[in-house]
Amino acid sequence: MPENPIKLAVIIGSVRGGRFGTTVAEWFAGQAELHGDVEVETIDIADYPLPLEMPAFGEKPPEDVAAVWNALKERLGHADAFVVVTPEYNHTLPAALKNTIDWYLAEWAAKPVGLVSYGGVGGGLRASEHLRQIFAEVHAMTVREMLSFHNAWADFQKEGEPASPEGSEAAATKLLDQLVWWADALRGARERTPYTV
Repeated sequence: MPENPIKLAVIIGSVRGGRFGTTVAEWFAGQAELHGDVEVETIDIADYPLPLEMPAFGEKPPEDVAAVWNALKERLGHADAFVVVTPEYNHTLPAALKNTIDWYLAEWAAKPVGLVSYGGVGGGLRASEHLRQIFAEVHAMTVREMLSFHNAWADFQKEGEPASPEGSEAAATKLLDQLVWWADALRGARERTPYTV
C-alpha cells in the first residue's frame, strides 16, 4: 500500500428490510482492499437515519439530529473518494440515499464517485444514471466505469461471491483504477487550491 493511500468510502445506499446491498457492498469492499491503493471504510446509511425535514439553507440541523449529522459529516469529509452501492426502486435510486446526499454539500465536492448498482433485469442502471446528475449538482464527479449486477440475487453464491467472478472482478479493477486516478488528481488539486461551493 502507498504511503498516503486514497481513503475510499463504500456507501450502502439501501435501508429496506431484507436488503441485498450489504452483500454487494461487502464484496466490492473486498475487491477494493485487494486493489492495494486504497484504505477502505464502509458506511451504511441505515446507521445514520437523517429525517426528511431539513433546516433552512445555511442553518445547522436541530439538536436532536445534530449528533447523527455530525458523525456522518466527519466520515464523508474524511474520504477522498466514494463508491455508492445502490438498488433501483421504481426506476430510480432509493429515497433514503437521495436524502442522505441532500443533507451534505462540501463533503462531496471535488471528489470522485464510483457507482455499483444491482437489481432485477435492469441491474439498477437507471438509479446509477440518476445519481450521475445528482452528484454533478453537489460538485462531485462520477467516473465512467461502473458495475451493474442484473438479477443480482442469482449472481451471488451463498458465500456472497459472484457466481461468475472473472468478469465482475475485472470490472471492479477497472472502476477502481479510474477512481484512484481521479481521487489522487483531485486530492492534489484540493490541497493546492481549496475548492469552494
